[in-house]
Amino acid sequence: MTTSLDAAVGAHTTSAAAPPRSRRRGRADRPVIAIAVVVAAILLLLICYPVGTLITAAVGPNGLAVLGRLATDPVNQRIVVNTVVLGLIVGVVGTLIGFLFAYAQVRLAFRGKRALHLLAMVPIVAPPFAVATAVITLFGRNGAISAGLFGIKGDIYGLPGLVLVLSLSFFPVAYMNFRGMLQSLDPSLDEAAAGLGASKLRVFFSVTIPMLAPGFAGSFLLLFVEGIADLANPLVLGGDYTVLSTRAYLAVTGDFDTGAGAAYALTILVPALLVFLVQRYWMSKRSVVTVTGKPTGHSELITASSVRVPVLALVFGISALIITIYLTVLLGGFVKVPGVNNEFTLDHFTFVLTGIGSKAMTDTATLALIAAPIAGVLGMLIAWLVVRKLKRTAGLLDFVGMLGLAVPGTVLGIGYALCYLTPTTVFGVQILPALAGGGAAFAGGVAIVMVYIVRSLPSGQRAGISALSQIDPAIEEASTSLGAGSGTTFRTVTLPLIQSALLTGLTFAFARSMTTLSPIVFLTTPGLKIMTSQILAEVDSGRFGNAFAYCTVLIVIVLALILLINFLVRKVIFRGRTHSR
Repeated sequence: MTTSLDAAVGAHTTSAAAPPRSRRRGRADRPVIAIAVVVAAILLLLICYPVGTLITAAVGPNGLAVLGRLATDPVNQRIVVNTVVLGLIVGVVGTLIGFLFAYAQVRLAFRGKRALHLLAMVPIVAPPFAVATAVITLFGRNGAISAGLFGIKGDIYGLPGLVLVLSLSFFPVAYMNFRGMLQSLDPSLDEAAAGLGASKLRVFFSVTIPMLAPGFAGSFLLLFVEGIADLANPLVLGGDYTVLSTRAYLAVTGDFDTGAGAAYALTILVPALLVFLVQRYWMSKRSVVTVTGKPTGHSELITASSVRVPVLALVFGISALIITIYLTVLLGGFVKVPGVNNEFTLDHFTFVLTGIGSKAMTDTATLALIAAPIAGVLGMLIAWLVVRKLKRTAGLLDFVGMLGLAVPGTVLGIGYALCYLTPTTVFGVQILPALAGGGAAFAGGVAIVMVYIVRSLPSGQRAGISALSQIDPAIEEASTSLGAGSGTTFRTVTLPLIQSALLTGLTFAFARSMTTLSPIVFLTTPGLKIMTSQILAEVDSGRFGNAFAYCTVLIVIVLALILLINFLVRKVIFRGRTHSR
């Protein structure tokens, strides 16, 4: 009797001391709600507001006139068709090149895999139009190979040259995507198909390719958007092949007509978003998940000559072209006139390392180093909210975060110039944007940092979502049950567990920020120098030696700072804070 009474009193005391579960849950959710609100506000300012401003400008008087001509004028219709065709071809060719490199790397038996991997990653740390400049030097009308070796006047300008340059510049995105997917495919699926009598070729088309469907769809989306939105390469190599990005650029910088530029940019935005939405809808209707979710063994490397020879022939041929192009970039900075006067000189590097060149290096590296950690942490927060905390709004938050991938760079650049840098008139009163109060250089610098964050956010976000999906939620629940709040658990438990994803986001954010051009060309000011913009100016002036020297220095800076970021993250920030999964 006494025991029962004591137990009842104890239970009553416990229930009285502890707050109701709903109240505890409400208090526990407040930090999550606060973080979600802050993240949503940041995305609103970074993505939704600039895109909305651009759409508003595009439907103004000047913009509507341009949109009308795009719908009725045959010349403008041809520009739209040129843009879509370029995006489609680059999407297909770049995806196939990335797949070939990844398939050879993961599934074929040959020596030199590490060298091939490093070679495939070189375009990530190089400005994309470095390839265009080298291709002109090698295969142009007076090219070192076309005219020097074969005695022909090469015509590399137009659609063929753009497809070559853009595919070689952006295929590493597809390569990384396919490489990760091929490494995680369950070998037992191939073994089961082979056990049923299927040939290697049939296994490839009936098992491997269907399982890689998300990789093909995602890679095509990325390369299509890059193809239709790229600005520097069409300016350098387009010739008579005019696309919407160059028309938008000329409308803003040449005619000073932001309404017309917004209309051209809106025309770029529509197909990019359509492809993005179709890809997401299509992939949501498909399931390519294996039974176990984890590989149960190691794939047997293919040694059959019927497969190895054709694949490696294509891969090594493309690799030889890539090596030739980047050797031209490296050596071109040490000769007086690349391809014409190959006398050794250091004048180009002297030009780059002094005066405007040194300021461009300092400004670019500073802005990129500011943007990279913000983009990395923001990507991890979005991933954490999507995977762990949000239910109904998780898909919407994921979609908005990924818009930095779907919205072309030219669109973002014009949108940011309109909403953050350009004065507007309301009821006859001119209103300056908030950023303009700090001066043109300050406003341009802040706007460029914001663009860097938007453009590099999706890669870290996807890496974070993938990493969190592999971690048992019980690990974080254990921290919460010991009294740690959501913010503390995220900082002390979740982040160390996904440090590899954070490192991926930081690395890509910095490399992407250092080498991007399409959005920031609309935001630079006389007091702010950006290396990619300076390279474009040198190419436009025909000073290819200076451009090659800039490219070489830029690559060295990116590689050095990426190594520094890796060291700081692994050895300083997360030192002794790794956890076993």
